[in-house]
Amino acid sequence: MRRLGVEYSAWPTADVLRELHLRHLRTVPFENLSVHLGEEIVLEERRLVEKVAMTGRGGFCYELNGAFGALLRALGFDVTPLACRVYGDEGRLGIPYDHLALLVRTVDAGEWLADVGFGAHSHFPLRFEHRGKQEDPGGVFRIVEAGADAAGVKGGAGRPAREGGGGVAGAADLDVVRDGRRVYRLEVRPRVLGDFVAGAWWHSTSPESHFTRSPVCSRVTEDGGRITLSGRRLKVTDAQGVSEERELAGDGEVLGVYRERFGIALERVPVARGGDMA
Repeated sequence: MRRLGVEYSAWPTADVLRELHLRHLRTVPFENLSVHLGEEIVLEERRLVEKVAMTGRGGFCYELNGAFGALLRALGFDVTPLACRVYGDEGRLGIPYDHLALLVRTVDAGEWLADVGFGAHSHFPLRFEHRGKQEDPGGVFRIVEAGADAAGVKGGAGRPAREGGGGVAGAADLDVVRDGRRVYRLEVRPRVLGDFVAGAWWHSTSPESHFTRSPVCSRVTEDGGRITLSGRRLKVTDAQGVSEERELAGDGEVLGVYRERFGIALERVPVARGGDMA
């Protein structure tokens, strides 16, 4: 994928996966602009790759991980989509097919959890079978058995291991933990992209979905920080977590930030579905 700034002919190794993962997060924004521009979201690999690679857009989890999975397969990686349910307020789990992540098998270092579609998350893929701490520029991560009272892990403890829908061959679901808090529940059962159509529809239409509340566009910066445009509010966070925020003055400035900071050329400013840009 030329947009990531490099072409690969290497073996599908862990090092190649790590580099692609980080380049994707720096280059392709996490964004929900299609929801607020009235654009159709089609979960077909060809359409997703075209959106990211040909039109210079990003997307939300189904789109970003769908396109990234297609790239990895083309490079020889073994890729399996996995369904997740995101932890919300008070440790409640979201809808089925709430999120899509990728199980990626490399030729030299086993299985990895790759996720370029969750917004603020790990910068590098996580070792799928490792149950200890995994340090990353995005935080300290762990993958633990769902419902386990793991030491130092908050939220969701005691929930049944199969609440997310269950795995295969008796395998328990897993919880992905960031900085001591459960982020999402991961099913180990293999899925296909078409399984997530209902989840994508819900997130792009329901007033209960946070994706319908305001346009958001975000990516990792070269220094390891993050830049986010939410409505008209621009937030820039450095690698040490120090943030600066300001309200953009008008449509021209908003469109300029999309173009110059995210590489997205729009003809008009996305307006929240309810008409509220706050």
